[in-house]
Amino acid sequence: MGPGGPDTGAGRSGADLSGIRCNRPPTASVLPAGARAFDANDGNGNGMTDEEFDAFYVSSFSLLVGQVYAMTGDWNEAQDAVQEAFLRAWGRRGQLSGSGSPHAWIRTVAWRLAVSRWRRARRGLDLVLRNHLHEDAPGPAPEHTALVAGLRRLPAAQRQAIVLFHLCDLTVAEVAQETGVAEGTVKARLSRGRAALAEHLSDRDEKELIRA
Repeated sequence: MGPGGPDTGAGRSGADLSGIRCNRPPTASVLPAGARAFDANDGNGNGMTDEEFDAFYVSSFSLLVGQVYAMTGDWNEAQDAVQEAFLRAWGRRGQLSGSGSPHAWIRTVAWRLAVSRWRRARRGLDLVLRNHLHEDAPGPAPEHTALVAGLRRLPAAQRQAIVLFHLCDLTVAEVAQETGVAEGTVKARLSRGRAALAEHLSDRDEKELIRA
């Protein structure tokens, strides 16, 4: 992998993410009962039903935790942030559509929550949720910790772009939309991030992240 920018039509990642995903999804009962007390305005009825939301939670929690973990490098923080994002999503499930991009919404909110908590922690604030561990979410496989360790060395913006493009399989345009920046900015972050990451990963880890 060279320092040049990625080809938006080729070189898509074929990385095996099993090591940075929970091995089994949580049951619907894991969603705290308190979430049901959130204001749930179903709007015009085009959003998710309760059953659809529960199914979305069960099928997506593990995947999203793995993706946010790759962005943050902190397994507990990733679980907490995704859990909180789902709690917020429950309150607006009437506006979420299974045919839209609910994964992107959860992932974006979780990322912002994680960044916000990190900044508060840097200012010395106590984070109550930081040490809360999801019972049904075992940690990542040891063989994948080197990859995440390498990602943690990157600036946050580059790390986010790398994860969204190579691990979440988003296009440059989709990454730009999710992060709120121009496509040229995304390409620059990918180019610089990949070049920096190559210095920290072994050939095996690098090939695992990005396979032609």
